[in-house]
Amino acid sequence: MRAVLFEDFAKPPQVQNLPDPTPAPDGVVIKVQATGLCRSDWHGWMGHDPDVTLPHVPGHELAGTVAAVGSRVTRWQGGERVTLPFVGGCGSCPECHSGNHQVCEQQFQPGFNAWGSFAEYVAIDYADTNLIPLPEEMSFEVAASLGCRFATAFRAIVDQGRAQPGEWIAVHACGGVGQSAIMIASALGASVLAVDVSEDKLRRAEELGAVASINAAHSPDVAEDIREVTKGGAHLSLDALGHPATLFNSVSCLRRRGRHVQVGLTLGDQKHPPVPMDRIVAHELELLGSHGMQAFRYDSMFEMIRRGRLAPEKLLERRISLDEAPSALMAMDDFGGRGITVITQF
Repeated sequence: MRAVLFEDFAKPPQVQNLPDPTPAPDGVVIKVQATGLCRSDWHGWMGHDPDVTLPHVPGHELAGTVAAVGSRVTRWQGGERVTLPFVGGCGSCPECHSGNHQVCEQQFQPGFNAWGSFAEYVAIDYADTNLIPLPEEMSFEVAASLGCRFATAFRAIVDQGRAQPGEWIAVHACGGVGQSAIMIASALGASVLAVDVSEDKLRRAEELGAVASINAAHSPDVAEDIREVTKGGAHLSLDALGHPATLFNSVSCLRRRGRHVQVGLTLGDQKHPPVPMDRIVAHELELLGSHGMQAFRYDSMFEMIRRGRLAPEKLLERRISLDEAPSALMAMDDFGGRGITVITQF
């Protein structure tokens, strides 16, 4: 198969011919029809993720068809159109038994602790627990765009953040996760305030449903500006980037008993950022993490898409070939672009 491979961290990846994968007894091999490029892939390539070992094939947002099936798989026969969460649960640990596959003790993550989907084929473990059949009307490229950023934003807003109609929700950083969160929160009837340093991304946020915006590059105090616009602070706030400044602002902008959800990864030398603990205690604020979404929760997201309440296809910006993927991956440190890039030609 053709695949993007890097043999050293932060060195240019190459498209190479590699052996086709074979399925584990509990797994399948998927013929990849579309796979998204995400900043998490960039972190893996840079060496920020301890689960990534060399040599490595990145890619964790994918959709395709089942090409081969392991001997212990019971739900899949081959040929099905499928997608999956970027965090796969083993199905047998205490967390999986409690329904929290997204924090599985033995989680499987293509593109991180296994070779990923920047390839013609990818092997997926724990197939019966994690594969999701695609609605007939959903394209592979839209399904791939859901796999990390959109599904993570859905869980962050709906399950972890418990967003309610009429609440103020602040979204800090309007990249793929942020744009997804804005669309989802707006669909639930919340009033969304978007924060970014790019006027282009703030305009895009308003197109997706934000009712107010703040350019953090021009604000001496982002949290105070949010409290002023919302007349007391956000009920719910998300750091969709993963940076000490966006995290601090997200917590600081909350009204009393507000909820902060950390979605963006803080890695490398930023993995232990400061937080305003005095405000957290005095105002009884909640701090929550959000790490992917379980396969069984996709039905709720699919239903909102089917009914037209969510339109993830609006977030697709660019379709590229596998040969263009190495340069696109390396360029993800500049936070450019208004939407999601998907590899559709292999």
